[in-house]
Amino acid sequence: MSNDPQMDDVQRPKANRQRNCLIVTPTYNERENLQLFLQGVFAAAPDVRVMIVDDASPDGTGELADQIAREDKRVSVLHRPKKLGLGTAYIEAFQRGLLDGFDYFIEMDTDLSHDPGYLPDFFRAFESGADVVAGSRNIPGGSVEGWGPARHLLSRGGSIYSRWILGVDVADLTTGYKGFTRSALERIDLFQVRSNGYSFQIEMTFRALQAGLRVLEVPIVFVDRRAGQSKMNRRIFAEAIGVVWKLRYAAARGQL
Repeated sequence: MSNDPQMDDVQRPKANRQRNCLIVTPTYNERENLQLFLQGVFAAAPDVRVMIVDDASPDGTGELADQIAREDKRVSVLHRPKKLGLGTAYIEAFQRGLLDGFDYFIEMDTDLSHDPGYLPDFFRAFESGADVVAGSRNIPGGSVEGWGPARHLLSRGGSIYSRWILGVDVADLTTGYKGFTRSALERIDLFQVRSNGYSFQIEMTFRALQAGLRVLEVPIVFVDRRAGQSKMNRRIFAEAIGVVWKLRYAAARGQL
C-alpha cells in the first residue's frame, strides 16, 4: 500500500468509494418527491448510503422515510423535533456520518432539482484529488432551467456579491449540490459554522478555501423543483448578505 493517503484514495475501487459515501438530504414536506429522488440516486450510484434529515414534516415525509428505511438498509433517517434549518441539518448529519466512518459526503436537495446523474462526476472529482466538489451552475456546461428572471437575479447576484466581498474565484458559491471528503469536514471544523440558511453553502466553501483545501467545480444543470414549494425567501437571502461580511472580518482577524 502506498504511503500517500491521497494516492490510496485514488486507487480505492469505485464500489468501495460509493459504499463509503453518505448522501445527506434534508426534508421538510417532500413526500411527493422522496421516492423518485431515492430511485434516481440509487440508479446512478447503487452502493451509496443516504441519510434523510426530516424536520417533523407535517405532510408525512418522515413516516414515508421510515417505511423506506425499513425496506432498504442503504437508507437511514434522522428525525428532528421541528423545522430547525438547512445548515444545522447538514452539520448534524455530517457529524453522525463522521462517527459512522464515512469518507465522502454529498449534499443534495430532495426536490429533484439536483440530478443524481451527476454523481459519477462528483466521484471522478474526488478521484482527481478534490477536497470539496461544487456542482456549479455558473461555469461552462452549467445552467438553470425553470427559473424566472427574479430568481436568476437572486441566485447569480448573491454568488457574484459573495465572491466580490470574500475575494474568491469559485463561480457558484451558493450551490447546494456539494461534496466533501472526511478530511475536508474535519479541517473546516463544523462546530464553528454559524450559518443556517442560504448562507450555509457560502460559509462552508469559504472555510474550505481558508483552510487551503482544493475546491473543484463540476458543471450541473439545475432544474427547478417539480412539486412542493421552494424554501427560499427574502429573509434567508438577507441573512446571506450579512454573513459574508462577518466571514470577511473573521478571516481578516485570523478567526476562521
